[in-house]
Formats: sequence, C-alpha cells, structure tokens
Amino acid sequence: MQNGLHTSGPRIGVVGATGAVGAVTLGLLAERGYENVRVFASARSAGKTIAYGDRTLTIEEATPEVLAAGDLDLALFSVGTSASRALVPHAAAGGAFVVDKSSAYRLVDGYPLVVPEVNGNRALEVIGTHRIAANPNCCTIPLTCVLKPLHDVAGLKSVRVATYQSVSGAGWQRMEQLRAEPVADHNLLMDWSWEDDESDEESKLRAETRKILELPGLPVSATCVRVPVLVSHSEAIWAEFEDEITPEQAAELLRGSASIKVLELPEFPTPRDATGGDDILVGRIRRDRAATNGLALFLSNDNLRKGAALNAIQIAELVLAAQTATV
Repeated sequence: MQNGLHTSGPRIGVVGATGAVGAVTLGLLAERGYENVRVFASARSAGKTIAYGDRTLTIEEATPEVLAAGDLDLALFSVGTSASRALVPHAAAGGAFVVDKSSAYRLVDGYPLVVPEVNGNRALEVIGTHRIAANPNCCTIPLTCVLKPLHDVAGLKSVRVATYQSVSGAGWQRMEQLRAEPVADHNLLMDWSWEDDESDEESKLRAETRKILELPGLPVSATCVRVPVLVSHSEAIWAEFEDEITPEQAAELLRGSASIKVLELPEFPTPRDATGGDDILVGRIRRDRAATNGLALFLSNDNLRKGAALNAIQIAELVLAAQTATV
C-alpha cells in the first residue's frame, strides 16, 4: 500500500488541509500513492488551490452537508476541537471512517484512542458502529510507543515525564513568529489552559496514556513546556517498574519495536535529527538512581508526522486493510 499507486483507491477527505498538520498529511498521502483525495477547510480558503504531489487540488468548504454526502471512505480531520465536534459526526454519518486529531473524542467512552503499534486493534472495533477513532496528543503517541514494550516485560508502576514541545504544535502562526524573532526573545512557555495546578496538556497526557495502555490507575506525572524549536517534540521520561529491567534489556526491547530507533552514546535524540523522519528516536537509556527498578530515557519525535499526521494515516490504513480482508 505504501508504494503502490491508488488510481481507484479509497476516497479520502483531508479536513483542515491548510494547517500545519494538514499540509504534512497531504504530503504523506501523496508519498504513499493515494490519488483519490479531496481537501477541505474553512470558507475563507474555499476555492483556493493547494499542492498535492505533482498537481493541485481545489479547496472545498467543510460543511456538514458536504461531508455527509456519502462520497468519502476516509476522513482525516486536523481542525480544532469545536470544529471537530460540529463536523465529524456528519462525515461518519455519510459513511466515512473518521480519524480525528483534535481532543474532541480522545477521552470519550466508546471512542478508541489509537496508536497502531500499541493498540491498533481498537480502531477495528468501531468499523461497524460510529466509525470514529481519535488520534492521541503529539506527546502521548511516542510516549506510549516506548512504554508499551517495556510494560509488557516488566510491568509499569509509575511514569514521570517532562516534555519540551516545539512551536509547530501551536500552528503556522507560532512557527512564523519564531522564524521572525530572535530565539533569545522566547522563554520557556506553558501556553495551555490551566486546571488547578496543572495545564490541560499535562492532565490529558496522563489520561491518554492510561487509556491507550489500558492502565486506568497508572500514576503519571507530567510537566509540559513549549520551547523555541520549530518542529519536533522531546521528552525526558522516568519510568518505574514492578520487576527489574536493565538499560541493556530495555534497549534491546525497543530496538525490536516498530517505529523506534535506539541511539547509543555519543549519539542522542535531538529535535533536529527527528524532524522529517518517521522514527521515534530514543537514547540515554539508563538506570534511574532515584527509584527501585527505574529507568530514565530521552526521546525526540517529529510531532507533525508520527506525532500527528502519520499516526492518523496508519490508523486509516489498518481499517482499510481490515475492510479489504473481509470483502
């Protein structure tokens, strides 16, 4: 599927095509050979054109009526939470399988929150029902990819994580602002809304990790900040386990896990090296000297690709493969 040309393949709609994640989604779909693609955005972008591979597509306004028309097999949403709540049900009612990248459905019971390498089977459970799957937060995706193989062997006891998130997570405008202003003018920011003494980014990182790993009582403590980096998020992780696991065992497990590339010193993960790639770069795997059976490690990952657009496409491809197998 990745290298083939889909001349008569699935009818795909990209909603929010003009945003940072939408642009990456279009690039990935073109790379993977999908031809039957339509693009949707707000009324102010309707009628304009956007590049898709070696051709251009005309942007359509994303309205409930258009999305519910029944001429889409897949709909990939990269819009805000309120817009998703208003539009996603119409696309699903029209027969499309929807992958939504906002927080609208992530923590709603009955809607799977999917990382294909971790719990891909959950996406298949809603094919015959409401046909909506949620794409996790851009930090939850790499975090759960790394934690799952370690948990399967040693049993997670607790997780502490500090995230260093690039400005691309806040959209094109923040990226242009960083390009225009000296890096020295940018402080570490916590630019999310607040829930008591936590930001919503921190609380949803905990809740999403628990849901994906199916560990509802897992203690997770997070500190999230925005840093003056254009693309790619990094995370420092401290994980404690029920059973002993050595750094060498952890590195070997992660080397054998999909979408992960383990780096050995003197190499270590950086946003620059992660940007433009699909692997989660993991390194500095060592014992956590403050915990029993603890490990500390560091990761960097392109938040626009595997952290958002690619993960959603992989969910859609799981569904396409399952539907094809039943025909």
